[in-house]
Amino acid sequence: MLRQLHFKEEFSLSSIRTFCIGHRNTNIKQVYFWGLMTNRRFSQAKVFWAMFTVMFFCTPFYTAHAQSQNQGANDIELAKVLQITSQTIQNVPGTNTSETVQTLQAEILEGPGKGMTVTVHNDYLNLKPGDEFYADHSSGGAINGTWNVQEPYRLPVLEILGGILVLTIIIFGGKQGIRGLISLIASLAAIIWVLLPGILAGYSPILLSIGISSFIVIIGSYITHGFSRTTTAAVLGMIVTICITGAVAYWSVHAAMLSGYSSEEVTYLHFATNGSIDFVGLLLGGIMIGLLGILYDAAIGQAVAVEELKRAASHYTPWQLYKRAERIGREHIGALVNTLAIAYVGVSLPLLLLLHFTNMSLAVTINQEIFATEIIRMMVGSIGLVLAVPITTLLSIWVLRGSNFPPGTGEHSHSHSFPN
Repeated sequence: MLRQLHFKEEFSLSSIRTFCIGHRNTNIKQVYFWGLMTNRRFSQAKVFWAMFTVMFFCTPFYTAHAQSQNQGANDIELAKVLQITSQTIQNVPGTNTSETVQTLQAEILEGPGKGMTVTVHNDYLNLKPGDEFYADHSSGGAINGTWNVQEPYRLPVLEILGGILVLTIIIFGGKQGIRGLISLIASLAAIIWVLLPGILAGYSPILLSIGISSFIVIIGSYITHGFSRTTTAAVLGMIVTICITGAVAYWSVHAAMLSGYSSEEVTYLHFATNGSIDFVGLLLGGIMIGLLGILYDAAIGQAVAVEELKRAASHYTPWQLYKRAERIGREHIGALVNTLAIAYVGVSLPLLLLLHFTNMSLAVTINQEIFATEIIRMMVGSIGLVLAVPITTLLSIWVLRGSNFPPGTGEHSHSHSFPN
């Protein structure tokens, strides 16, 4: 099995990217998912259920397309190491880097070859007897085909961590935590069963991402925080911020002439889909989806701050209310921007280490697409986060302008029940 390092010896990423750009499929369909969101005749509840219905009925259509894209792949079967028949240390051809190569005897635990004992080549991670892993079976039949280690079997660890996470949220989050879990499940369902298959089917990644982002904002906010004016203000603030940030991201990506081919997995995806995906749009969509988590936190927090200030000081003029809420928002911005930047740096540590192994200047290095993409992603996300505070503040003051709160009530009290 060829590893990524071997792939680099034969092909340069820049030359493959040039080929991909030259053969990009320009006949891409568009889906107007956003139209539902801009129809003012829908009440809050109707918008929620309409979006859920659209996602439910679109899922089979998109999934069918996604399944058709995956036909012809090698068999991936679960196996267990019985014994290590050989283990050698070899140099990677063309480099001074050594790697351990194992030949394993393994039993197939699941799949068409269940119960068989096969010989497996392993140049990935060192395994020992008893370890379970996924084996990649190439074409040639159960006997004549070749077997390679694809990935260690990590699902048990993921299940344990998932169980701990759910228990922690339920114990310490209570009903609000359960609502948050439901919201998370719905958001992941929209991404996995609508966004990804829709992109594979050839629809515009940027339009799909804006639609799915808006859907996640609506369903997450109303499930977690209930139908109220404060929630509506936060939702409106997030949607407006998403649109503005989308415009900034669109300009940034095109002005910087980013192609979207900034990693090898993108190149593999291009060949696997026969060039049917718009990778510039996919990059824009990734920026939008990545912004949602921290944007959600900022918008909800700011909307609640405006409500609490209005409860505590109903005599404030709109300008006074804005100034007080903006003061709270600035503190929030300082913490969240730092959090966002550190999160991006943590994900990009391998890229940062490359700076120490290059003879190019700093300007030339960060000008490369692989670095410029992450820098633009971080800066666009930070711009959206900062803009969310004043936008949500203004919209919250406008939405809550007619609300009359009892004197002296300073406790936040959202309505968390769905209408009958």
